Amino acid sequence: MPMHAQEIEDLLRETFPDAKIVVEGSDGVHMSAMVVDESFRGKNRVQQQRAVYAALKGKMDGASAELHALALTTKAPD
Repeated sequence: MPMHAQEIEDLLRETFPDAKIVVEGSDGVHMSAMVVDESFRGKNRVQQQRAVYAALKGKMDGASAELHALALTTKAPD
């Protein structure tokens, strides 16, 4: 079953409660997300994106994944 933008945002909000989060996409399978959070400060892009994928709690893993593609933009606040 495809995921809706609000479901993705809710999952991300559990891990990043104070972040600026914008999730876009309407097909429920190929989505994009921007996550701006202080916890990313000092981390490289790979570390930031791993943290986001971990927050999605396996929704992108395996053949039965609910989300097949998520284009990510991550950074610490300016």
